[in-house]
Amino acid sequence: MSRNAELARLIRDRAGAAPPEYGLVLGSGLGHLAAAVEGVAIPYSDLPGFPHAGVSGHVPQLVVGALEGRRVAVLGGRAHYYESGRADVMRPALEVLKALGTERLILTNAAGSLRAAMPPGSLMLLSDHIAFAGTNPLIGEPSEARFVPMTEAHDPGIRAGLKAAAEAEGIALPEGVYCWFSGPSFETPAEIRAARILGADAVGMSTVPEVILARFLGLRCAAVSVITNMGAGLSDESISHEHTKAMAPLGAAKLERILRRFLAQGT
Repeated sequence: MSRNAELARLIRDRAGAAPPEYGLVLGSGLGHLAAAVEGVAIPYSDLPGFPHAGVSGHVPQLVVGALEGRRVAVLGGRAHYYESGRADVMRPALEVLKALGTERLILTNAAGSLRAAMPPGSLMLLSDHIAFAGTNPLIGEPSEARFVPMTEAHDPGIRAGLKAAAEAEGIALPEGVYCWFSGPSFETPAEIRAARILGADAVGMSTVPEVILARFLGLRCAAVSVITNMGAGLSDESISHEHTKAMAPLGAAKLERILRRFLAQGT
């Protein structure tokens, strides 16, 4: 039995055999959303190969259960490229979601805004992304499946459902392009200016590798950014990880309402 199959069996033994309809990956400061799930929490330490999620503000556990009547599998934290230099660090966890029968994935992150109309506390639905970090999680994959088309990497159907849920809740959910920087240092003002010229609307240090991996695995996916700060040079605020964690709850409360409505409406 493969490691992924063994982990899937372990998770089913603890949380039940029904496949999750959605996987959900939570970003910095958003880990508390996992507490809304009525189900079983399994520490990553019980799941060999799962990320250690060592960044504060992440909760390293998998929660499988019900949220608004839909079965979900929630990754309470992620590992980042900047922690190990491995862009494929989330591959084992996403492969296990696939082994559990999950077909759709929603990713969340904390991001810096490049648009004055999208201040801290706002949300942004990713319409597309730029892999500015210059690496790829499929480097070294031997099969020809590595040549993944990315024209509609951010699934139009899931995005439409999230937009409808946001509208029903009276919450603004503009779409935009997310630019992935490797981190862990924050971007310079010159890099922010470059990203704006390239067409980016927000910047961050995650999510893009997971989107690429999700498409490689055949998962439909969408992603939402919680805006925690303006990009360097666009405001007088002091940018830090502590600032990110402090500001994330402003948007996280809105995001939880959208996700609950999205699941309840049966998209």
